[in-house]
Amino acid sequence: MLRFLARSIGLLLMAAGFVALVYDGARSIANNGLRVTTVAEVGAALFKDKAGALQSQVEGVAPWLWHILGLPLTLAPASLVGLLLGVVVLWLGQPGREPIGFLTRP
Repeated sequence: MLRFLARSIGLLLMAAGFVALVYDGARSIANNGLRVTTVAEVGAALFKDKAGALQSQVEGVAPWLWHILGLPLTLAPASLVGLLLGVVVLWLGQPGREPIGFLTRP
């Protein structure tokens, strides 16, 4: 059951990453220049009030953590993050492999 859920979530994340890539491509063509949607823009669109609160909470606990992990992650392209997360979750949800060299019949 968990493998099915992981594979479903992985496929949805990959589909979302592909849609974001197509959206960025259409925006780039329309504006005659490269336009990339960042994770921060997606987070601000989805979670209007909580986007700024996350940064202040992380900086309250450990200011160095925001500069090392938070800031680069929020500036990353949303399509790339979605595709990579989808691939990782799909990889985690794959079934176990049979060991090589063991007989299946006695």
